[in-house]
Parts: sequence; C-alpha cells; structure tokens
Amino acid sequence: MADGERPLLDPDNARLIYMPAHQQLNQFRRRKLSPIDVLQAQIEQTRRVNPLVNAVTFEHFRQARAAARRSEARYRQGTALALDGLTVAIKDEFGRTGWKTTAGTKAIRARTEQENHPLVSKLLAAGAVLHIQTTTPEYYLLPVTWSLRWGVTRNPWNPKFSPGGSSGGAAAALAAGMTTLAIGSDMGGSIRIPAALTGLYGFNPPALRNASTAQEALLVHASAGPLARNFRDLVLLHNVLVGSGEDAPAIWPELTLPLRYPSIRGWKIALSMDQGWAAVSPDVKRNTLAAAEVLREAGATVETVHLRLGMSDANIRQAIESALFSTAVGGELSELTAHSAKLTRYGRRFAKLASRMTPRDAHDASESAVQVHDAIARAVFARGYKALICPTTATTAIPADYDPTRSRLKINDKRIDPYAGWILTSIFNLCNWLPVINVPTGRADNGVPTGLQIVGGPYRDLEAAAVASAYARNGPRLFQRAILPEFRPQGATSYA
Repeated sequence: MADGERPLLDPDNARLIYMPAHQQLNQFRRRKLSPIDVLQAQIEQTRRVNPLVNAVTFEHFRQARAAARRSEARYRQGTALALDGLTVAIKDEFGRTGWKTTAGTKAIRARTEQENHPLVSKLLAAGAVLHIQTTTPEYYLLPVTWSLRWGVTRNPWNPKFSPGGSSGGAAAALAAGMTTLAIGSDMGGSIRIPAALTGLYGFNPPALRNASTAQEALLVHASAGPLARNFRDLVLLHNVLVGSGEDAPAIWPELTLPLRYPSIRGWKIALSMDQGWAAVSPDVKRNTLAAAEVLREAGATVETVHLRLGMSDANIRQAIESALFSTAVGGELSELTAHSAKLTRYGRRFAKLASRMTPRDAHDASESAVQVHDAIARAVFARGYKALICPTTATTAIPADYDPTRSRLKINDKRIDPYAGWILTSIFNLCNWLPVINVPTGRADNGVPTGLQIVGGPYRDLEAAAVASAYARNGPRLFQRAILPEFRPQGATSYA
C-alpha cells in the first residue's frame, strides 16, 4: 500500500462490521452494544470500500438510522424482535414501499414500489435494519454481476475477479463488511454461485419454502433465500424468511431449521466432482476433496458416484434457458426487444431468445428436468445416500467484467460453454424440489473462495442442514482474525 493511501479495512471497525449476527443479538440484549454503533461502522465501511467493490445501488442510511434507534429502544424495553437491529442487504429485486427497483437495466425506468415484497415485510416485522440495496446483472440473467446501469461489481477477496451473480452485489456487500446479513434469489445458481465465490453460506431452499409473490410462485425453478458469513447466522435468517406471510404463497406448515443437529456418523454421502460433464480446476478439486474429508472426520462415509446425466454444459444451459424463458420471465424479456439499444449485449441475446420460445421449449425443459431427476435419484437417494455433495463452481478465475457474448473460457485447457460451463448449480434448479446449501471450502490460488453444494433429497431440508452443520463445525472459517478480504488484485484472469 502506498504511503498515505487510506486502508480499505479499518482495524478499529473490523470487529464490529464482521461480528456474527448471533453474537450481535447477544450483545444487544445485554446492552453491551448498540445497533446504532454497528450500523454506523458499516456505513463507514460502505463509504470506504464501495467505490472499489461497487455492490450498492441505493443507500437508505437515514431510514436505517431511525430503524436502529427503534431497535435500541425495544432492547431497553425488553420487547426485542427476532432480528432486531441487524442490518440486512436487499438485492435490487425485492421491493419496499417507496424504494426504487431497477432490475439492473437501463431499458426501463426504475419502478417506485407501492408495497413491500413478502420477504421484506417479514424482515421488517422481525426488526431488521434495511440500509442498502445491492447490484445485479441485467434482469438477473448472468452468474456474474455487471450492467450498463450500475457498472461492474467486484470480489472483495480479489477485485480482478467476479463475486458471481446474480446476487453478486448482496454477496460482495456481505463479504466486504457493509452488512451483517443479506438476501438473494436463485434461478440457476444465483445465491450459491456468489456465496461460493465470496466465502459465504447460502441456501437455495426448495420451491415455495419461503414467502413469495403470487407471480414468483409460478416460477418453480426459482427461489429466494439467505446469505450469511456462518451457518448459525444462515439458520437465523432463514427462519425469518420461511413460510407464508400475509397472503404470500408458501408451503404450510413452515419448516424452521434448528441450530443443533444429531450426529451424521454412519450417514452415507455421495460425492460427484464433475456431475459427469464439467472440467474442474485443480484448486477447486483440492478444496472439494478437503471438504469431503471434513465430513468423513465427522463420521460420515463419503463415496464417489457417477450421475450419468447424459448432458453436456451446452445441454444444461439450453435446458435452464428453456425452463425459465418459456414462463412469464420470458414474456417480460421478449417485450424488451423494442428497447434493445439500451440493453447489454447479453440482455439482447436473452431477449431475442425469449421472443422465440414456444410451448415446445417448455416441454423439452420438463423432459430435461425428468432426465436429471432420474439420474440423481438412481445414483444417490435410491442407493441410501443422505445427501449429494459437489463443487459449486468449477473455477474461481472469472474476470469481474466477464462477458459471455464476447469472451470464451477454458478450464484445464478445455474450452467450455461461456454461460454454464463453469457453474455446477443449474441442474438443481431444474429439480427445484431439492434443498441446496453452499458452504465455503477455502480459497483458490487467486485468493478467491471456493464452495461446496450440499444437496438434500426432495424437501429434505433438515438432512441437508444437518450435513452443513456438521461441516461448519470443522470446515474453513473465514471472516475472523486475519482471514478477511484483502481488497487488492492478485493472480491472472482467465480469458481464452
């Protein structure tokens, strides 16, 4: 660092901005710490690092300070709520009355929300402090986060690389110490990919587990869920988001997750390194094998299985695109062809693709989903395995400004599909009845974190969570002591 250059991580603030949510709640209850102090430290951190990371669309600091003061009053009165005083970053997708949402695009005007999204209502009812909205790619369409509207969002661990997408802003803000918790959404990996690449825990719950709008409930391949820096905080946030709100569709009765789980000793867990199609970088393989060893040390039997999907990365991309764009999402995108001059190159591609979709595409997507379901069922759950584990991404070396319409990627000297070839998440959106939790597995050679997906059986959230809990006890622990984002570039990019 050059002489006189302002450090991007203030040691005096680090303890507050990275303090786990459950520890903050304990300190708030004991009156050892004020929500106002944490909020102010995170506001200062946002002003310090966001010019580099670029994870925030709109700031709501005045509104947040008022909310933090109300939380502090409830602690004094002994009436504190489940998340009272905890800051939560909101992806620029979930509306709050009076806020603007942009979907990361210049093609349409920002929409002023007339009502709260059901998840926002749940957070407010739990006393959460909503202080920032976070960046997304245009219409949430890429596994990286950049747009003409908001620019390029960068990874706090290494700004040369992407934090993933489409919930990349939420994950980057959480990893950068701008917030205590965050929420995102997942249509093809949009919670799990950024969770993996920023060292977080992220949960893609099965369809309709969490509160949604009626329109979202019809999009069965997508879910909304929590992001956190540790497993306990993930559970804390999930248990507020779960279940129906006022007239909000969700499965009933709601399934809350416990903080403590029985031992996984004796459990069989299936490991697929590549799902039968992916090229996986050596550092991701190394960390995945180390994660499997953590589960073995917890008493589980971890065995390699072959999924035999019979699909390539291009086949998977085509299937998830058909599944999503043959729904109302595609109808909305197809209307944007009239505004193509204001779209990103990838936005134009998706809008054009959506305009060509027919019922036949929906049929083909459903056939692909059945094919994936049957392959996983045969290889994993029918053979007595409690869960499936596999890497979340095949590489971490994705440049922050990566544009799949212009550039191509190679992994291990193998050219891959520019959209789906480096992520191993989309098959679980085709089968969105499977709960999937990302857990951090360490860091790659470029300093960017790696992640592992833990996949439970259909609506078997408790089993996926039990494996994640066992792993969390002895797996890598980021965001403590000296293991914090460095906010400095290192390593080479991976364009081919």
